[in-house]
Amino acid sequence: MNSPSPAHRWLVALLRVALVLALAGAGWLVYRGLPPDDAPHSLGTAGQTRDTLLRIIVLPRPAGSGEQNSDAAPTNTPVQLYSIDVAAAQREFLDERRPGQRFEDFIVRRMGARQPIRTQLDAGGQTIVYVPPGRWWIHATQEGAQEVSWRLPVNVAGREQTVELTAANAYMRTKRF
Repeated sequence: MNSPSPAHRWLVALLRVALVLALAGAGWLVYRGLPPDDAPHSLGTAGQTRDTLLRIIVLPRPAGSGEQNSDAAPTNTPVQLYSIDVAAAQREFLDERRPGQRFEDFIVRRMGARQPIRTQLDAGGQTIVYVPPGRWWIHATQEGAQEVSWRLPVNVAGREQTVELTAANAYMRTKRF
């Protein structure tokens, strides 16, 4: 019988060890390239690689819409983003009695780790905010001769996203007298 020489056995053993080390090294390089798990999802910092730059724009009403256009440029319009549907949470809170629990406490518990994000539209009717990816609800109310409110669900994903708040996707419009 022809058995392999001792040099051949040493070479095979050395190649096996080299293969295991190469696989472990490749795994380590992939692991080092992953983003850290403890990266905060705060807003406003451009260094957040996971967060999406969300641009919210209120489009002005057309001049020929029959409405007064004095409030076409929204100013000081607050915008809130919630990770849950606040209206549904409010209905759930009111349907079941919760002695000793305030609605604010209930909603904070329902949102978990995600806190509401608050921002404000500038004089041009837009704002930019960094938002973690996922399902969010935009709540905004533009005051003026006609108050317009939005409760708009949006799926936030990618690096940048734009949401337009228009009369067509408004939740409610009320006229002031």
